[in-house]
Amino acid sequence: MMEQHSGVFERMAIRISNWSEKWFPDSYVFALLGVIIVAIAALLIGAPAISISAAFGDGFWSLIPFTLQMTMLIVCGYVVSVSKPVEKMIRGLAKIPKDGRTAIVMIALLSLLISLIQWAMSTVLTALLVIALAKRKDLNMDYRAAAAAAFVGMGATWALGLSSSAAQLQANKDSLPENIYQLTGVIPFSQTIFLWQSIVIVLVLIVLSLAIAYWSAPKGPHVKTMLDFGLQFDEESLTTQPNKDQQDVIKRPGDWLETSPWLTIIVSVIGLFWIYAEFTTKDPMIAISNLNTYNFLFLILGLMLHGTPRSFLNAVYKAVPACSGVLIQFPLYGSIAYMMTKAINVEGHSVSHYIASFFVSISNQETFPVIMGIYSAVLGFFVPSGGGKWIIEAPYVMQAANDLKVHLGWSVQVYNAAEALPNFINPFFMLPMLGILKLKAKDVIGFTVTQMIFHIPIVLFLLWLLGRTLTYVAPQL
Repeated sequence: MMEQHSGVFERMAIRISNWSEKWFPDSYVFALLGVIIVAIAALLIGAPAISISAAFGDGFWSLIPFTLQMTMLIVCGYVVSVSKPVEKMIRGLAKIPKDGRTAIVMIALLSLLISLIQWAMSTVLTALLVIALAKRKDLNMDYRAAAAAAFVGMGATWALGLSSSAAQLQANKDSLPENIYQLTGVIPFSQTIFLWQSIVIVLVLIVLSLAIAYWSAPKGPHVKTMLDFGLQFDEESLTTQPNKDQQDVIKRPGDWLETSPWLTIIVSVIGLFWIYAEFTTKDPMIAISNLNTYNFLFLILGLMLHGTPRSFLNAVYKAVPACSGVLIQFPLYGSIAYMMTKAINVEGHSVSHYIASFFVSISNQETFPVIMGIYSAVLGFFVPSGGGKWIIEAPYVMQAANDLKVHLGWSVQVYNAAEALPNFINPFFMLPMLGILKLKAKDVIGFTVTQMIFHIPIVLFLLWLLGRTLTYVAPQL
């Protein structure tokens, strides 16, 4: 009976994936549509066209610090994941499981835990683990279910951890657009991801995700291995080691410097001294909530793990294409946020004001987390960008939270928990992992949809239940 239901879920998911792959354009197109829709909405409320145009231009560069920070987050996470020491660790982990199902559970657990620390690293590292496990013919591991397990952290826990774009943004005044800062003030990690209520959600989702990963994994004749896909992976590494034919070239000073670890060692030591001072002179919770410090930790870690400048740069070159969406879309999100809040009509109201008023009219203090959770999850399918989408939503979400006297930090967590859910069915964030595994979204989405079906009611229930234990605190400006 369970296998019949699993088959129904999988067929439904594949149809959704096929439809989205055929009809959904690149997320950049959605950013452009967002600009147009908000501009029209501003005109409809009576805002002058010149005011709308000014808001668009003023907001375009408002997220430059945050854009660079998110770019560095992606690059540093990738660089750490493909280093030689991590590669050796993956090979060691691949020897542990005794059968395909336990291998899939191990992949899922790693994905869930690492995504709490660094979401970009979780998708790359777990994809490499899938390949290492798939090469073990004795496991008879389903390659599709393993790939879905490698991605489960992006749909379950990533937005509730340290790399949460919304939580990081709210904890850093220098990264916050002024219009959002005036609504929320700085919200430290202690009021978002480190709330005991947030930790409860994380623990529940980890247990739930692992159980689903285990029971939904095919077994026996239903298993489809890597060989069934006709895939082979050669032993390769992003690090570059000189071979015998290159020895005479390495004698040149420039090439010797690229392949020598000494420059990396010196720079890493300097960086480690700074990190030590940062965490010993400040509250560690405040230090780690600084996105610059957070990225710097992974940058130094990447340098040390790669050893030589050449190895490090090779990894960076591979990581940069994954940043293209952030670089071109985040400026547009900044423009959208400004048009929503700064383009006002003769009554002094903006688009953001009217949207916030609508949510206040259909919500109360108790129902707000559920209503906003559903809304954020639906919007997340069309605008797959955690940090960028928060810039769009925050003006009216946090205004409504202030009006209804809902805990502001919990409002951020409502967004975080719900925003991650559509990742289970949206191919956007799957692309780096699928590229490594040489699969298509429709190959794995049957298993991720199964996860999502169980996650949605649990997440919404917990957001409502745990939200009742918190009281409102006015913004600290």
